[in-house]
Amino acid sequence: MKLQKTTIAAVMILTSGLLLSQDRFDMKVRNYFFAGLAGDAASLQKGMKICEDILAKDPKQPEALVWHGTGLVSQSREAFQKGDQKNGADLWQRGLDEMDQAEALAPNDLGVRIVRGSVLLIASQYLPEEASHPLIEKGLSDYEKAYSVQGPDLGHLGTHKSGELMIGMADAYARLGQQDKAQQWFERIQKELPGTPYATSAATWLETKTLAPRQAGCLSCHTGAVDQSK
Repeated sequence: MKLQKTTIAAVMILTSGLLLSQDRFDMKVRNYFFAGLAGDAASLQKGMKICEDILAKDPKQPEALVWHGTGLVSQSREAFQKGDQKNGADLWQRGLDEMDQAEALAPNDLGVRIVRGSVLLIASQYLPEEASHPLIEKGLSDYEKAYSVQGPDLGHLGTHKSGELMIGMADAYARLGQQDKAQQWFERIQKELPGTPYATSAATWLETKTLAPRQAGCLSCHTGAVDQSK
């Protein structure tokens, strides 16, 4: 399985804008995970260790579970790339199970739902269709939850965060064959985010009814410092 390095970048951007708590768990670990995804194995291990220490005291701490699951998914990518299919498959499944367990424990916690949704929607882009659909459905449900909490007006989130949420939902609807809903969201992106990469992707889908993975999310992410202000 080929899982791109954009996964946790998308998690970081979305969580920074959509979560409301002043004592956010993601602030404690996300930079470690982001650096780890960029190739710093020591940073990834630091992030995983923070989660593991918390889980040793409370195995049902949902945010620690969802981030640890994200780390396992990232580690599975490395294993697959090295040709270690057995270990890669084991890490992948454990990661999915931990993220699902976190959601079951805290279904209304955006600190869980956005993290899982970001990972699943991006990962699903690199799987065969029959394997991708369950992940798309779960990821879409996470984004729909975030949208229901934020309300219909996403303007307060800024271009990047509202764009990532909207295009994630639009592309998910399209890949599930819900073309009418997809069209509504892509048209909304064009209307509310003109002149942005999101509007460009929306125009592409409206013309061709398909998007490449690189056009469907994390459109302003890069591998350096991330501007969280937009």
